[in-house]
Amino acid sequence: MTDGLPPTLEEIETIAHDTVEALPEAFRGPARTVAIRVEDFPSDDMLASLDIDSPFELTGLYEGIPLTEKSVFDQPGGPDVIWLFRRPILDEWADRGDVEIGALVAHVMVHELAHHFGWSDDDIASIDRWWE
Repeated sequence: MTDGLPPTLEEIETIAHDTVEALPEAFRGPARTVAIRVEDFPSDDMLASLDIDSPFELTGLYEGIPLTEKSVFDQPGGPDVIWLFRRPILDEWADRGDVEIGALVAHVMVHELAHHFGWSDDDIASIDRWWE
């Protein structure tokens, strides 16, 4: 991030990829198969499908079939995708005022990866020390 300005879409994507590379080795390879998309806001269709009124309420979204539920009979229609939404993340960052933006983006990314891997809360806590 440059000049004290909020991170760009590309900078948030870089943080997300860095988060994947920092995962324990057993998860890194499978996490690399998930596409990462960063937009300013979720689409109206995404919000409607989740019954969310405000686009500021959604910081990230996992689209795909969790590894714990995949079958050899599943026909892939493309890669699983993790969406990160810049403006809601920035709003949360500003509201908190006590966390670095990179840590917040990493936290959202790990939370979405948890959906992909089918992790429990304990699994998440062992990787994301956010709440310590």
